[in-house]
Amino acid sequence: MTQNNILNKKMDFIMRFSFLLFSCSFFYGQECTSFIYPENGSNNIDLDATLTWQEVSGFNGYLLSIGTSPQGRDILDRKPIGTDTFYKPEFGFPSNSTLYATLSLVPYDGAPIACDELVFSTISVTTKPPCSQLITPINNAGSVTIITDLEWEYAPTATGYFLSIGTTPNGSEILNNEDVKNVLSYKPPEDLPQNSNIYVRIKPYNEIGTTTACTEEVFTTSFAVYVCDPYISETTGELTYRAPQINLPNVVGICSDELPYTISTDDIAEGFRWYLTNSGSEETLLSETQSVAVSSPGKYRIEAYNTISTDAGNIECTSSKLIDVVASEPATITEIKVTNLLLGKTIAVSVTGGGQYEYSLTSRNGPFQDSSIFIEMPNTNYTAYVRDKNGCGTTERSVDRDISLKDFPSFFTPNGDGINDYWQFIPPVENFESVIEVIYIFNQFGTLIKQLNPSSIGWDGTFNNKEMPQNDYWFKANFLNQPPIKGHFTLKR
Repeated sequence: MTQNNILNKKMDFIMRFSFLLFSCSFFYGQECTSFIYPENGSNNIDLDATLTWQEVSGFNGYLLSIGTSPQGRDILDRKPIGTDTFYKPEFGFPSNSTLYATLSLVPYDGAPIACDELVFSTISVTTKPPCSQLITPINNAGSVTIITDLEWEYAPTATGYFLSIGTTPNGSEILNNEDVKNVLSYKPPEDLPQNSNIYVRIKPYNEIGTTTACTEEVFTTSFAVYVCDPYISETTGELTYRAPQINLPNVVGICSDELPYTISTDDIAEGFRWYLTNSGSEETLLSETQSVAVSSPGKYRIEAYNTISTDAGNIECTSSKLIDVVASEPATITEIKVTNLLLGKTIAVSVTGGGQYEYSLTSRNGPFQDSSIFIEMPNTNYTAYVRDKNGCGTTERSVDRDISLKDFPSFFTPNGDGINDYWQFIPPVENFESVIEVIYIFNQFGTLIKQLNPSSIGWDGTFNNKEMPQNDYWFKANFLNQPPIKGHFTLKR
């Protein structure tokens, strides 16, 4: 074997080994996710803010840690999040604090992989917290079991709650203004009175003070624990429900241009009642049928009931459900970013709008995905399709294609007639965001005669204020995310 052959084999080995190292580094870098909101270093983040991050496929889920010091876990200690790409703190973040959040990817086998740490600061609390409201049982619920637990919504900035429970308006004989601390539920130590109105008053507090002007809420208990509870049928041996089962979703999306909108249920019950739920204790009865016409987004409550005969008389076994009616609209595509990588393009679609959206690069019929980011896409032209999940329309826009040699003019004529007087890169589409960093222009001897900003009017054919002769010239365009493009053009006079 000649010395040249040995040298060539060594060089080939070095190049292959270097590529392997690069590939491993590249793949490792692709494993980790990053936070979308808030951005690293953000200040004045709300205490009830929802952390969101980019989805990473091929893993069993995420672990989230949050602390008040770097790599700290005093707020949240490696909490399993599952495959969700968001986290909303149950009791809110501490105020006026610098917080550190770390996500770890959980592989199907092996140890968790820790990703970069997020640092952000929360707002300072300057006012009392807003009022909360019951979510179990909901306000005005009927036939509530006497062994029920109370649950309420988190009041942003609250650090605790005073709770009163009575059987008359403003009553407190069951619980008198008890400080239940920073929790969102309460289990009465004894059964609640049967067939009674139960009045509940929740007063959130924080370091500024206690909110006392909150509206009292009420629900009604059943005659006994067992009256409306499910039972095993002696005939069929199956579990039978006395109260109707409500299967409507928690959130109903409607298109903004479809109001008024009719919501219907196929649930089986002897009777129905639909209410518009206001911020206070009052509700407005809208319908007593299986459907209701809503005229605006908001919170609505459906109540379904069956009538049961007992020794104490007829009672209603009732089920209730609170429904959020939200308005949707077609998306507006604001930006499409294309990044060229070793294994293909990464395409990120940014949108605005009040709907819930899904994304496709294939066709208007999909398939669609929840993530707006597409990775390792082959080098070809695409159209982005964004579809509203509530059926309010699909928006499409061409993905900006890669810049090629044909986007640079082959000649120009700087003679002052207003036509082709400047040589410059030509954007392939309207409103194209250039990814060219700089363009260099050389004469036939390789001498640099112009460094050109791609957003400028272009080269006028002069060098040191002197007109350059008619000839061929060379250019090199450097990019932020793709290899340089080299070519030549002709200056004609």
